[in-house]
Amino acid sequence: MDVNQHIGLLIRDADLTIANYVKKQLAPFNLAPEQNLIMMMLWEKDGISPNELVSCLKKDKGNIARMIASLEKKGYIQRIDDPSDKRTFKIHLTEEGKRLEGVVEPILQEATRTVTNGISPEQVTELQEILKKIIHNLSGGMST
Repeated sequence: MDVNQHIGLLIRDADLTIANYVKKQLAPFNLAPEQNLIMMMLWEKDGISPNELVSCLKKDKGNIARMIASLEKKGYIQRIDDPSDKRTFKIHLTEEGKRLEGVVEPILQEATRTVTNGISPEQVTELQEILKKIIHNLSGGMST
């Protein structure tokens, strides 16, 4: 077997290549790709708990806490005590964080066009389904 054709290696290389490309595109905003995922989640639904981020991004609490602290320091998010549970908080966008969406979203759309250049919409959908099946197969058959 040609190691360069190993599916795990190809997936890893694709992931690293995409992450490095996105990192360069987001560099002017001092926003790492994983931090951007948090921002995208907040742009979709403001007021997310750290536990929701842990669950969705499949990262440990310490990693999420560091990303939250960094985004807060940059002025993009703020922690607000959860009125229903005083032991925790929700993460909300600041005005700067809301403004950032209008600047970053077109960059992400262009990145998606670049990544999928020469690939039909049907092929993109098929690739997404294949990757979901791989994740499902390797997660003990649990739904993802």
